[in-house]
Amino acid sequence: MSADGKCGSVVGAGVLVVRLVAADVRRHRAQAVLLLLAVTVATATMALGRSLNGVSDGLYAQTRAATAGPDVVALSGDTGREVTSALAELADAPEVVAHHGPYRVVYATLTVRGGTSSPVVVQGFAERPGALNRPLVTSGHWVRPGGTVLERGFATALGVGVGDRVAIEGRSYPVVGIAVSAATPIYPWAAQIGPGGGPSDYSGLAWMTRADARTLAASHDLPVTTAIDLRLRDPAGAETFRHAHGRPSLRLTFHSWQFLAQQDLTILRNSQPILVVGSWLLSFLAVTGVAALAAGRAAERTRRAGLLKAVGATPGLIAAVLLTEYLAVALAGDVLGLVAARLAMPAVASPTASRIGDAAGLSGGVVAAATVLAVAVAVLSALRPTLRALRTATVTALAADVRRPRHRPLLTPLSALLPTPLLLGLRLTARRPGRAVLQACSTATTVIALVALLTLRVQTERGYGLDGSSALPNLRGEHDRGLMLAVTVLLVAFAIVNTLTFTWTTAMEARANLAIARALGATPAQLAAGLSAAQLLPSLPGAVLGVPLGAGLLSLFAARNAVEPPASWLFGAALVTLLATAALTALPARLAARRPVARALSAETG
Repeated sequence: MSADGKCGSVVGAGVLVVRLVAADVRRHRAQAVLLLLAVTVATATMALGRSLNGVSDGLYAQTRAATAGPDVVALSGDTGREVTSALAELADAPEVVAHHGPYRVVYATLTVRGGTSSPVVVQGFAERPGALNRPLVTSGHWVRPGGTVLERGFATALGVGVGDRVAIEGRSYPVVGIAVSAATPIYPWAAQIGPGGGPSDYSGLAWMTRADARTLAASHDLPVTTAIDLRLRDPAGAETFRHAHGRPSLRLTFHSWQFLAQQDLTILRNSQPILVVGSWLLSFLAVTGVAALAAGRAAERTRRAGLLKAVGATPGLIAAVLLTEYLAVALAGDVLGLVAARLAMPAVASPTASRIGDAAGLSGGVVAAATVLAVAVAVLSALRPTLRALRTATVTALAADVRRPRHRPLLTPLSALLPTPLLLGLRLTARRPGRAVLQACSTATTVIALVALLTLRVQTERGYGLDGSSALPNLRGEHDRGLMLAVTVLLVAFAIVNTLTFTWTTAMEARANLAIARALGATPAQLAAGLSAAQLLPSLPGAVLGVPLGAGLLSLFAARNAVEPPASWLFGAALVTLLATAALTALPARLAARRPVARALSAETG
C-alpha cells in the first residue's frame, strides 16, 4: 500500500473512532459526567498538594523583592557594649555590602477594642525607610510620631485597619498604616527570638518610630532585642556567613533568607499530606464508581465489540474505540482540575495575609503527575470490560447471552435456612465477588476519611492569645481543619454516588433473577431488602477495617503528642456509614424491585 493510502487509512480510522466515541458519550451522559467530575476533583486536589512548596517560596520571593528584604538578620537578646561592637563588626564584614540598623525589637502586649490581647514585637524604624528592609505599605502610610503600623497578617487576624486604635502596654495608638515585610516570618512568628534570646512565642509585628519604640521600652521596662539586617555580596552564601560569624561568648542568632522562606511553610506542614493522600483516596473512589458503571455496560460493550469484529475491525481499533471514550473524558477532567487548582492556589497556599504577589503557575512536573493520574483512572476503570469484550468470540458477543452463575451444591442446603432477603443478598454478592470487594474498599475509604476528620478535631491547638486561648484562632489548625473537611466532604459525596451506582448496577444485572424470585412468591419488599443486603454485607467488613486503617494512616503523619479520639467516636463513624449505606440503597432497591416481572423477563429473552 502506498504512503498516501496508509495515511488515508489512519485518518479514516481516527474519524471513525471520534464519531463512535462522541456517540457513546452522548448516549451515556451520566457516566461521562461522573468520570469528568471524579477526575477533575482528584487532579485538582493532587495538583494543589504537590504545588504548595513552590507557591509558598514564590510568594516569599516576590515579597522579598518588593520590600528589599535582607539576606541575613542578626539578633541578640543580650545588652551592652559587646553586643553593639559585635553587630558593628557584622556590618563591616567584607561579605556585607549594605546594612540596616541596629534597631530595637521591643516585646510588648497589644490590646484591641473588645479586650482581645496578643503578644507583639515592636520594631523601631526611621520615618524615612532606607534601602534595605523597606516594608511595603499596602494601606495608609509609614510610621510617624505617636502612631503605629501593623503587619498585614497580624492586622487581618485582629480585624483592624487604618484609622482604628490599638493599645500597646495600655497606651492608645492610632493605626496609621498596614505593611508587609520579608525580614520576619509570616504571622504569628514575627518575634524570631524571644526575650533574652530564648524561644519565641506566637507574636504579631508592629512598627513605630525609633523614638517611640525607645520610650515604650523605657517607660514600661520591657525586654528588648537588638537586630541588624545585612545584604551580602552573594545572597546564596547566607548560611555560610551565619556559620562563619557566630560567637560562642555572645548569644547571637542569625536568620538567613532561606530560613525565613522555609519558616513560611510551617503553617502548611499538614496541608500537603491532607491533599495528596486525599487525592489518592478520591482517585480510588473514582475508579470504583466508574468501573461499576462500566461493568453494568459490559454486555452492551461486548456486543458492540462483536459488531465491530463482524465488519472487519482489528483488535487495536476496537480497543481504541472502547478506551478512547474514557481517556477523552478523563483528559477533559484533567484540564478542568488543573484550572481549578490554579484558581484555588492563592487561598490554599497563603492562609495568612503576610505575603504579597501572585501564585505561580503549575510546574511541568505537577501537570505531568496530574495527567498520569487522570489516565490511570480512565484505564483502570475501562480496562477489564475492554479486555473481556476483546476476548469474547464474535458469535458469542453478538448473542450477548447473560452470564450464568455457577451453582454450588454444598451451599444450597445452607442457603435454604436463611431469610429470603438475606438469601437474595448473599446470592447477589456471591455472583459479583469483585464488586463486593470494591464496595468494601469504598466503605473503608469513607471511614478512613471520617476517622481522620475526627482525629483532627480532637487535637488541642493553642490559640494566639496571651493565655493560649482561642481569642485569636490558631491559623494552622483552622487551615488544616478546613482542608480536611473539604476533602472528607468530597470523599463522602463520591462514596454516596458509588453506593447508588453499585445498587442500581446490581439490580440491572440481576433483573432476571429478581423477576424469577418475584414469580416464585418473593415480595417487592423482600427484593428491596435483598438488594440493600447485597451492599451492606461487603460494607460491614469495610467499615470495621476502615477504623484501624484510618488510625494507621494518620500515625504516619501525626505528631508524637497527638491526641487520639475516643474509640466510641471511631466505631460510631463506622456505624453511621453503615446506616447511611442502608438508607441510600433503599430508594434504588425499591424502584428496581417494583419492575414488572413480564417486562424484566422479556428484556432478557427478547
